[in-house]
Amino acid sequence: MTSAENPRSEGTPTSPDIPVTAPPRRARLSRRSVLAGAGGIPLAAAAGDAFARGGTAAPDAGRRRTTLLKNASLVLTMDPTLGDGELGALDSGDVLLRDGRIAAVGRRLRAPAGAVVHEVSGRIVLPGFVDLHNHLWQSSIRGGCSGQDLNGWLAECNRATLPKIGTRDMYRFVHLSALDALDTGVTTVVDWVHAIPLDSSEQYVRALDDTGLRFVYAMATAEGEEGLVRQVHRELLDPLPLASLQVAVHAGVEGIEALRASHEVARELGVMVNSHVLEHRSDRAAEQIRALPEVGAFGPDLLMNHAIHLTEEEQALVAEHDVRVAHCPLSNMRLASGIMPLPALHRRGVKAGLGHDGGTNDTSDMFALMKAAVGLQRARHEDAEVYPGIPAVLRMATLGGAEAIGMDDRVGSLTPGKRADAIVLDPGTLNFAPRIDWTSQIVLNGQPPNVSDVYIDGHRRKADGTLTGVDVERVVREAESAAGHLRTS
Repeated sequence: MTSAENPRSEGTPTSPDIPVTAPPRRARLSRRSVLAGAGGIPLAAAAGDAFARGGTAAPDAGRRRTTLLKNASLVLTMDPTLGDGELGALDSGDVLLRDGRIAAVGRRLRAPAGAVVHEVSGRIVLPGFVDLHNHLWQSSIRGGCSGQDLNGWLAECNRATLPKIGTRDMYRFVHLSALDALDTGVTTVVDWVHAIPLDSSEQYVRALDDTGLRFVYAMATAEGEEGLVRQVHRELLDPLPLASLQVAVHAGVEGIEALRASHEVARELGVMVNSHVLEHRSDRAAEQIRALPEVGAFGPDLLMNHAIHLTEEEQALVAEHDVRVAHCPLSNMRLASGIMPLPALHRRGVKAGLGHDGGTNDTSDMFALMKAAVGLQRARHEDAEVYPGIPAVLRMATLGGAEAIGMDDRVGSLTPGKRADAIVLDPGTLNFAPRIDWTSQIVLNGQPPNVSDVYIDGHRRKADGTLTGVDVERVVREAESAAGHLRTS
């Protein structure tokens, strides 16, 4: 499958925008085409299978378009130098996207020659959401093991299902959930990928790339197979401009040599280590906070997911070493894992973002995730002013997530020069209107259908409420077929 959008009519520079095609996607390389010296052949063309084409149109021959988002009623830039307050709010603003970057933000911007003008009056523009922790293959077990805590869910759903998923079905499950994330306004996703066969990794990467998402492939390996990370990095990820790598690990004193080997690969490649840490009280037995520093992995190049059961001493250690954390409140609630000490970590200056966490989030709804992050702390502390408040959680969902993975020089705010990842929200709906305090309403009233448009790297991936170039019925049908294989296996 390829992921450029269907050819449509294009608006003139002075007229309201009509949904248009994205620029052509770069050619994608499989390990087979690379090894054979056939670089530049799209994977779908090389494979020839219907499932690899997945329901989007072939790339067109156009170039990346210049787009002016004109007359937004509110622009939340996440850059205080561009607007008011912590979120850099700008009323009646414009955003210019050019050559895949944010070119300008301001009022009454002029459309360059040939630009498409997307009239967004009455709407809200902000950076795309950053999903800091996911397992996209787990759409295969949505709603499963709903009466289990973390350990029961891992045993009866997670570990019981993953080995049964073949390469073809891996594509289908990942493609479904990645498109779901995109549809809800996520433009960057960090996916913690369990140790899977190399052919499955190829399909996993292909599914992510076909959606047009910006993604971080956090790759785990079996002990002794750490070298596969280098191969996936070189052959599957390096050719893709929107792809990045992290090394996913299982932290613990038992198996510390495997942890050490994985950290050495991460250090060699100059990428972050990504680990689940103290998600459940029983994780204390693994001595994760002892193991990670022992191998030299405790620092700004470490992303810890969950970090619920940290002692005060461990919180101080995390802050001292500038370790980053991913907060997954909906998953933590579902699995009865506990509540991250987010206010205490914030007071210590720990960088944190929000994560959906795959099959136990049960939704790709960043609005629900933000609301849960706010509500859990208010309920625990019985304090309506406890961190995070509304502006803070919006920042966590965008720039905060980008900071946590060292990508804030590229994404997370609408700062000119950064990549053109932006979303448009329509507040003129039954669940959102009337206007009282739009910043608060984004978190407290927003829902995925309010996301009318999504731009990633300047490509319009969702237009007027519809994913561009995606046959949704086919994507769902193929995922259902894959689920049927699991039920009969």
